[in-house]
Amino acid sequence: MTVLFHLYSSEGCHLCEQALALIANVIPEHQLRVVDIIDGDEGSENNLVKLYGVHIPVLERLSDNTTLFWPFEQSQVVELR
Repeated sequence: MTVLFHLYSSEGCHLCEQALALIANVIPEHQLRVVDIIDGDEGSENNLVKLYGVHIPVLERLSDNTTLFWPFEQSQVVELR
């Protein structure tokens, strides 16, 4: 299965948990990868913290790098899909 979206998150982020619950109603689990901005891909975590540190949760569509910054609504996720 192909991952189509990234949810940039961090451990203990209650807003990220809310976003994931909202996203789960729209995007199948196999199409979503939750990326911890602290423990993300080796070598890229500093960039993720710089990009998204104060903005998480952030949902990114990988095909064109379109992003939704929290707070977003389910209708916006549907539109992004």
